[in-house]
Amino acid sequence: MSLQAGDPAPAIEAHDQDGNLLRLSDFRGKKVALYFYPKDDTPGCTAQACNLRDHQEELTAKNVQVIGVSVDDEKSHKKFALKYDLPFPLLADTDQKIVQDYGVWQEKSMYGRTYMGTVRTTFLIDEQGVIEKVITKVDTKEHTAQLV
Repeated sequence: MSLQAGDPAPAIEAHDQDGNLLRLSDFRGKKVALYFYPKDDTPGCTAQACNLRDHQEELTAKNVQVIGVSVDDEKSHKKFALKYDLPFPLLADTDQKIVQDYGVWQEKSMYGRTYMGTVRTTFLIDEQGVIEKVITKVDTKEHTAQLV
């Protein structure tokens, strides 16, 4: 399933790094930058999260709520968020439901080895829960510029 601009965003229900149960519907009335990333505290994922952190004020002024999603657990997310002072929720998708619903759990390969993993992708979702933009070529160091 390949989601595109104009499609309704699939529902989400997951716990964040603080154990709070969050739903995408909790953010109706705001735009949501739902960003999927492979793994906590790795170079590319850290660069992306820190870029979003550093531009949090600009995103908030544009009514954009950032939400990160990976298949790491809450404990891993908590360490990552504390280490880099991340001001937004990181959802723990340990059963891969969200990554599958959004079509970003795909076959990947590295060093000749094939495996399933999260493909770095961001969905900008409008105030009514409709996908406005899908960013598949994520620039981890300048990601905010791709959103606004």
